[in-house]
Amino acid sequence: MTVFRTSMRNFFAHKGRMALSAVAVLLSVAFVSGTLVFTDTMNTTFDKLFAATSSDVTVSPKAAKGGDETPQTGRPESLPASVVETVRTADGVKSAEGAVSSMSVTVVNADNKNVGATSGAPTIAGNWTRNDLRSMEITSGHAPRGPTEVMVDADTAEKHHLAIGDELRTIAVTGDFRAKISGIATFTVTNPGATVVFFDTATSQRELLGGTGRFTHVNVTAAEGVSDSRLKRDVAAALGGGPYKLQTQQEAADANRADVGSFLDVMKYAMLGFAGIAFLVGIFLIVNTFSMLVAQRTREIGLMRALGSSRRQVNRSVLLEAVLLGVFGSVAGVAAGVGLAVGLMKLMSSMGMELSTQDLTVKWTTPAIGLVLGVVVTVVSAYVPARRAGKISPMAALRDAGTPADGRAGWVRAVIGLLLTGAGGAALLMAARADEAGEGSVFLGAGVVCTLVGFVVIGPLLAGGLVRVLSAVVLRMFGPVGRMAERNALRNPRRTGATGAALMIGLALVACLSVVGSSMVASATDELDKSVGADFIVQSDNGQPIMPQAQAALEKAPDIAHVTEYKWVDVKLTAPDGKTESDGIVAADPTYAQDLRRETVAGELSAAYGKDAMSVGDAYAKKHGVEVGDRMSVVFPGGRSAELTVAAITSDDTNVDKGAMYTNITTAQRYVPADKMPKNMIMFAAAEDGKEKEAYAALKDSLAAYPQYTVQNQTDFKQDLKDQIGQLLNIVYGLLALAIIVAVLGVVNTLALSVVERTREIGLLRAIGLSRRQLRRMIRLESVVIALFGALLGLGLGMGWGTSAQKLLALEGLGVLEIPWPTILTVFVASAFVGLFAALVPAFRAGRMNVLNAIATE
Repeated sequence: MTVFRTSMRNFFAHKGRMALSAVAVLLSVAFVSGTLVFTDTMNTTFDKLFAATSSDVTVSPKAAKGGDETPQTGRPESLPASVVETVRTADGVKSAEGAVSSMSVTVVNADNKNVGATSGAPTIAGNWTRNDLRSMEITSGHAPRGPTEVMVDADTAEKHHLAIGDELRTIAVTGDFRAKISGIATFTVTNPGATVVFFDTATSQRELLGGTGRFTHVNVTAAEGVSDSRLKRDVAAALGGGPYKLQTQQEAADANRADVGSFLDVMKYAMLGFAGIAFLVGIFLIVNTFSMLVAQRTREIGLMRALGSSRRQVNRSVLLEAVLLGVFGSVAGVAAGVGLAVGLMKLMSSMGMELSTQDLTVKWTTPAIGLVLGVVVTVVSAYVPARRAGKISPMAALRDAGTPADGRAGWVRAVIGLLLTGAGGAALLMAARADEAGEGSVFLGAGVVCTLVGFVVIGPLLAGGLVRVLSAVVLRMFGPVGRMAERNALRNPRRTGATGAALMIGLALVACLSVVGSSMVASATDELDKSVGADFIVQSDNGQPIMPQAQAALEKAPDIAHVTEYKWVDVKLTAPDGKTESDGIVAADPTYAQDLRRETVAGELSAAYGKDAMSVGDAYAKKHGVEVGDRMSVVFPGGRSAELTVAAITSDDTNVDKGAMYTNITTAQRYVPADKMPKNMIMFAAAEDGKEKEAYAALKDSLAAYPQYTVQNQTDFKQDLKDQIGQLLNIVYGLLALAIIVAVLGVVNTLALSVVERTREIGLLRAIGLSRRQLRRMIRLESVVIALFGALLGLGLGMGWGTSAQKLLALEGLGVLEIPWPTILTVFVASAFVGLFAALVPAFRAGRMNVLNAIATE
């Protein structure tokens, strides 16, 4: 009980000094809790939506693809209307209704602007059915009654300022058609952002499926007292087998959830990974805080020992303070995490993915995980300082505050650090020289961990040398104040090393990712320059196939030498060794050999576009022993098979179309039924000599009516690639910002506690003539050199990681190493400003000290 009271007294006596450590725990726990609440809320949202939109039993074609995948044919799989009548006769069926649904559409308004979601959510078109009343209600106007009417969801209408009477144009595989808005339907559950339009049944069948008498699925409602599982069995019996897929409401919801769940899991674990980095950085802050508190309370602890407190009691007293810090920080962190989740939901809503706070989900496991994680991390971080406190002898009551450093422990630490750093460096070198990606990735992971831990351990040793070098460059110009700042930073190398290491971790990851990202862009640009011969690339910005009417417009554009079709056809291949695999073959025009320059290891690529000919990649050829002249059995969509002759073997030493097999598009058309033939997912074009500008403008004009497609020349394509990687890196940098914020708190905390520790010294300096301005400058300069020390370690370490990672990725074709020096230098200079910012409050408090009171401090 005495230990508990002592811990409580000490905790609240030093609550100001504990505050920043508590904030570090709060931020880390908030990130974990916020991630869990956010992803749980998204799961709840989708669960409610899928449960509401799924009928008791759904009948669909067995070949239909689930989720939001757009069929390559542009026309979804369908079943005959007679299936609806058959299902209605089954036992236990209350009603059966045919439905049409397609995501291979683009809807534009009167200004030719795409009204689809910008968040990646699909645009869904179909007929209005009774099943839709489970999740929507008509709040304005009426359901469509003919081919000239369409109904839209309320979210889309509000976002794009649509009203009843406005005209929409729908672009589908069968052509474009126009309809005026007759009604607006509002979701009764949260719509995560999809754009939904409804037509009458006949129009949906004709325009989306290409003919009447077909449906994409059948919604079946159970009679009173009939379970979904029993209804499924009865419907299956009525259908008597056949190419149909039957799902209960729960099965359909689970299947849809699985499609979304993979994305949510990736996002969840990625965010938790960054939270883990923040926790790791927070450990340094907490260790520093307790180490300095223990050092500052040396006489107090010595008196406790002299009065009879055992080592175990002192140890437990410090650990109890850590428990209190962890509890307070974790409780506040869980609450802040809920607020963070709400903020993320608002952010996603502003980006087009609507998430309602009514679905906010806080499971009991979330606060439990946050509390346990925060307390455990805090206690583990305080364990070493607590042991050090327990070793303080009663004689320490007679000495000044502070404990002498253990020289032997310092040498042991240096040796261990050097060994770890050396082992990590060797592992990174082996990763860079690896011949296989799997083997190299193991060495890379080991190298990253060993060098990180090694730098942390060896930090105090590095601090002595690097701080002197940095001070010579940065601080000496400030005269005596700069020299005092240097000596203060060098006074306790262990403390400086730990503070710099906290900043080092975040900046190392920033530097590593910058090197990898820049190298990816440079490698891809180099590959495009060497291999892509096409002047223009045409593709959709949302994964939609290129519709026939858009393709026709492209082919009519003036000043174009040729337009190349490019179709990906799913096939089953049987190699000469008798092994059959499901794969894909690229069916393209012969001009594709000009649009993409591919090296061959055998044969001529132009011959692969001959009659009943094809090419294979060299990896496939080695695996199956394929040689030029061999015959391959190819089963195309629709079941027709062909014997194609291997006319060329292409090199897989490329990033573009790596491993691709080619055949002439006319060959594929001979064996694939017209309704099974995939649409072009991408097309290429070449301008007539000297007319590149005119051709570029002509292609853009030809697709002006189809805003879902973009025309890019090679410069555009490279810039788009750079922007995509840049956006991804910016997201990662934003997540790493949490770890850097925690590291900055560590600098602030170290300086604040250091000011308290040096109160008497500061008073004496002021007494002999140091002005307040000079004092504040000294503390700011000390902070700057510590921040630059951490930045130098982090950026150097990160560039080493990034270089090894790039050498490993070179096995996959990313062969160009590019160090983004502007980014590296910007981060290094920014670290100095971070140091200045971190020192503002400690420097201000030091400047306000009363000189006489400071001198009188024990």
